[in-house]
Amino acid sequence: MSKVILDHLNLSSADGTQLNMEALYQIAPSVFTETRDPKTGEVSRKVNFEALRQLLGDNVIESDNDGECYQFTWVGKNAAKSEAARSTDKTLRPVPEDSVDWENTKNLYIEGDNLEVLKLLQRSYLGKVKMIYIDPPYNTGNDFVYDDDFARTAAEEDLEAGNVDELGYRYRKNTDSNGKFHSDWCSMIYPRLLVARSLLTEDGVIFISIDDNEVRNLRNICDEVFGEGNFVATLVWERAFSPKNDAKFISNSHDYIVMYAKGINNFTIGRLPRTEEANARYSNPDNDPRGVWQSDNLTVKTYSPSGDYPITLPSGRVVEPPAGRCWRLSAKAFAERLQDNRIWFGSDGNGTPRIKRFLHELKFEGMAPTSILFYKEVGHSQEGAQEVIKLFSDKGVFDGPKPVRLMQRLITLANLQDDSIVLDFFSGSASTAHALMKTNAEKSTCCKFIMVQLPEEVSESKKNQDYNTIPEIGKERIRRAGKKIKEESPLTTQDLDTGFRVFRLDESNYEEVSKSPKEYDQDQLALFADNIKADRTDLDLLFGAMLAWGVTLDLPMTSETVDGCTIYTVNDGDLVACFSENITDNVVTAMAGKMPLRVLFRDSCFTQDAQKINIYEQFKQLMDWTDDEAFKNIKVI
Repeated sequence: MSKVILDHLNLSSADGTQLNMEALYQIAPSVFTETRDPKTGEVSRKVNFEALRQLLGDNVIESDNDGECYQFTWVGKNAAKSEAARSTDKTLRPVPEDSVDWENTKNLYIEGDNLEVLKLLQRSYLGKVKMIYIDPPYNTGNDFVYDDDFARTAAEEDLEAGNVDELGYRYRKNTDSNGKFHSDWCSMIYPRLLVARSLLTEDGVIFISIDDNEVRNLRNICDEVFGEGNFVATLVWERAFSPKNDAKFISNSHDYIVMYAKGINNFTIGRLPRTEEANARYSNPDNDPRGVWQSDNLTVKTYSPSGDYPITLPSGRVVEPPAGRCWRLSAKAFAERLQDNRIWFGSDGNGTPRIKRFLHELKFEGMAPTSILFYKEVGHSQEGAQEVIKLFSDKGVFDGPKPVRLMQRLITLANLQDDSIVLDFFSGSASTAHALMKTNAEKSTCCKFIMVQLPEEVSESKKNQDYNTIPEIGKERIRRAGKKIKEESPLTTQDLDTGFRVFRLDESNYEEVSKSPKEYDQDQLALFADNIKADRTDLDLLFGAMLAWGVTLDLPMTSETVDGCTIYTVNDGDLVACFSENITDNVVTAMAGKMPLRVLFRDSCFTQDAQKINIYEQFKQLMDWTDDEAFKNIKVI
């Protein structure tokens, strides 16, 4: 036959450059053309830069302008940008034994370097995350940052010295004596935000906690990644409730939370519930049947001749607009509102006229949030620490956890829908997961979380026999917090999802050959009887394929045995897989009976091409697929 019957599944993560190409094609298809590779003969889509230049007109910076343009840069920026676009061949391995309610939960907890994890999530969660919250290292000089040295060498020496973990991820203390102190931090956060943006829904929003050390750099980076026009606010959180008397200059009592929307025109902020204090500002002294109201100023500073006229009060007194101001209503509009009893002259009829604003006519439900987050409303850092202590009955198990009330305020501002996804890829003590479960319990929603955390060890002073790494603390907190929430409201939380599926970042499930199968012809591939590592399970292979094929990791799955072969079914047919040998016609019929969207086999199950052709033809017939559909929907690993 002229083409491979069963093609290999592309096992690498999404290519950032290709994602950018696809995004550009959606808005400017005319700048694309097709070219043939002189070596392979394959035809591919490329950008015609001359066509793009013509499309943009004068809005292009010429190369001969002496480089005079506004830009934000640092040592290592180009490498960081390239790293964001680079695909990864690593994988996420499921850990059911460390999970809670594996079969039913929609929540995920992932251990591993968050940049690699974000890349792996791109195909499955592209444009699906409503809210992202992160609390990255503040770069105070004592933080451990992810040292993404994109040209690192001597890996074995680093591992022996303890500079990297067993997967090769480097972490160290970023001290201010380092000549690239700010550059290293920028290079750490930049690629992670670039990839994270692609995961947000069109009405999604991101919150980033930070302090004075890097807030200016963070704003510049976010302006570039998310767009300056998508800036929502810099929230100021009052994290401390008392001054530090030993402060050298000013006792710092606040942190920042920088907030950006994916698209400002698509985002609607969540408003706060009205308080008794706010409602107390409304009354009904004239017994208006429309209910309580609040009077508003009738004058404005901006002068207009139509608003400059005398008004006769019910008492007979005539008033003019104050000097330098005018009435906000024309004489005609004022007369209409007066007729409709929407003007208030005071209880004695002799006061300066004011407009009546009725509570039930407010444009938005709830109250507009303010940029200051007072600790009385959202908690302080000590409250966050006490919440963890109460759960663990162990003082000082984690440094600086955010209070649940603060996280719930951000969840409110994000304006989540009933089944929104919330991502935290610096999850730490898992305050975000705790707050989301509590919010779900209070509002009867079903929002889902994805927590990502580097398997970093806690300090020696906080180690004990139960939890010695940050993920161990985070997972245990979710377990205990979920149990506590259900115990406090047993009647209303019976269906509350407090579980989570655990995954761990690891090297590829496949030997080196599988990383780039297109580089090998079929004769070369045949030399490798089985390219799957010996320690990998069927679940490892299944979830690795789900990531590669863009299937979300929270979907339900079942398994059954037919003629000694195990068939795995994801979400009633989103993906059907069989990794067993000696696949029979009954197995193929059973798999086709699921009406699958995708079909997956293990390449080593087939000893001859004739077997592949036979299965290919069987699925074509049973599923009524064309050649192109079968080629697209049936893959091997």
